Amino acid sequence: MASRVAALLLLGVICVGFASGQTAVDCCLTTVDKFLPLSRINGYIIQEAGNGCDKSATVFTTKTGRILCVSHPSKLQWVRSHIESLEAKKPAKK
Repeated sequence: MASRVAALLLLGVICVGFASGQTAVDCCLTTVDKFLPLSRINGYIIQEAGNGCDKSATVFTTKTGRILCVSHPSKLQWVRSHIESLEAKKPAKK
């Protein structure tokens, strides 16, 4: 009887360990400040430090599918400008 309880307790601990594990996230480890023409950009994601990543950054996706990590929009004016342009191109939600 004690071995059944111990086995159930061990199984519970293992299940909790798996449930509390973090999901793998692709993060920018470094950023560049090199200007990227808006005509080459297809989309973006803003990465905030503390949400699974160590560094705040802007992740631009190019029309060819490449990913480029640049500084956070709060640091570079051209990044803010590109984001505003991309947002303006999005269709309005109903």
